[in-house]
Amino acid sequence: MLKEFKEFAIKGNVVDMAIGIMLGAAFNAIVNSFVKDVLMPPIGLLLGRVDFTNLFVTLSGEHYDTLVAAQEAGAATINYGIFINTIINFVIVAFVLFLVVRGVNRLRREPAPAAPTTKECPQCLSVIAIGAKRCPHCTSQL
Repeated sequence: MLKEFKEFAIKGNVVDMAIGIMLGAAFNAIVNSFVKDVLMPPIGLLLGRVDFTNLFVTLSGEHYDTLVAAQEAGAATINYGIFINTIINFVIVAFVLFLVVRGVNRLRREPAPAAPTTKECPQCLSVIAIGAKRCPHCTSQL
């Protein structure tokens, strides 16, 4: 059983999958930082200095200045600002993955078939050159 596990773990597909998962996790951290630290501050500034991470609703009806203060008080909250950030993360990741898959598909695309150089004579069904005006076998006009 140990030998079978070793063969399974060393196969290229498992190693490739593990590398892909690690790269995906690293890419996720980059996208999260991009959204939180680069993209959302200008959007928040354009919307009147709104910090999306502090957009929340308390279910008890009490008012708290920040999400951290509400969580420290133990208030139940609906954190729709964090949800907006998560949606933006998803859209960015989905778009980048779309670009990657599109690029890979272009590399895998098979070349277009070559234009035909021959055709069949409609009278005698012999194979003749595509530009022929008369069949060399039956001499019919094409």
